[in-house]
Amino acid sequence: MKVELPDPPTDVLAPRNPVRACVAYDFSGNRLGDITLDAISDVLERPDTFVWLGLHEPDAALMSKLQEEFGLHDLAIEDALRAHQRPKIEVYGDSLFIVLRTVQEVDHSVRFGETHAFLGKRYLVTIRHGASLTYASARARCEREPDMLALGPSYCLYAVLDAIVDHYAPIAASFRQQLDDLEERIFESEFRRHTIQRLYALKKDLVSLRLAIDPMQDIVEELAQRHGAFVRDETRPYFRDVFDHAMRVKESSDTMGEMLSAAMSVNMAMVSVGQNEAVKRLAGWAGIIAVPTLIASIYGMNFDHMPELHWLLGYPLTLGLMGGVATWLYIRLKRANWL
Repeated sequence: MKVELPDPPTDVLAPRNPVRACVAYDFSGNRLGDITLDAISDVLERPDTFVWLGLHEPDAALMSKLQEEFGLHDLAIEDALRAHQRPKIEVYGDSLFIVLRTVQEVDHSVRFGETHAFLGKRYLVTIRHGASLTYASARARCEREPDMLALGPSYCLYAVLDAIVDHYAPIAASFRQQLDDLEERIFESEFRRHTIQRLYALKKDLVSLRLAIDPMQDIVEELAQRHGAFVRDETRPYFRDVFDHAMRVKESSDTMGEMLSAAMSVNMAMVSVGQNEAVKRLAGWAGIIAVPTLIASIYGMNFDHMPELHWLLGYPLTLGLMGGVATWLYIRLKRANWL
């Protein structure tokens, strides 16, 4: 029997509307159509249907409506309304509440956001905060595979998690390219403050990426092994596949972290070496200048009884002595690579 669905509002997919998608499906993998928020509870009354709702930065009124339609826990609603939650997975009554970190490249800079998800036996709600790409591609992927979509909300959640991890990979590759470019500049003879600034900024972004990846592994592993009331056994291999993808990104980020730390150490060492070379040159020239300065200062004391003071060749001999000693010191310091 086909479910009669009310017509959705014309602005369901409007850019400023926090409701980005609200779709009903049946457990045969068929898309029944877009529905309104008021129709959610009506659709869920039928045992052979489930709902996938996507929101972007909803307000308190919308979250209250969401709680009414799905019967969500007060604490979970409070957490989902506010961003800046730590990544986690918790059971609240008849639903799982999951918080994940997302990443997106905006205007050549990396920004991080959050996705909160409610997983029930017959619904999936995704709530995006901050920098996060839409999950329309994940939804389209599921709808192209009705046999997999028939597995219900847990498979839809897999598609969302897979999309999030897939967004990690190009960001990690971008970090690697930046690191390769900076490694070439580290060994330049001239110190550049911009290089160390970029190294520090890259280190900061990499730490943020690792803070997103590490909890993702724990969450996906838990979904693959536990919560049988919400996750069907047929979907567990798919969660393990997401875990493997996250592991590869984590290993890549760990390697980059070590290389980045080494690059920063090498950069500082190169700066110290450059400073030492400059100090050596200054010390060498100071030693050369010190000899004639000493001799000239002695003869500038204007005492009457001094060696060679009344000699005819006293002045040329003194200048020659200054020049000779200075030349000898220059040769010795040049051979010692101090000049």
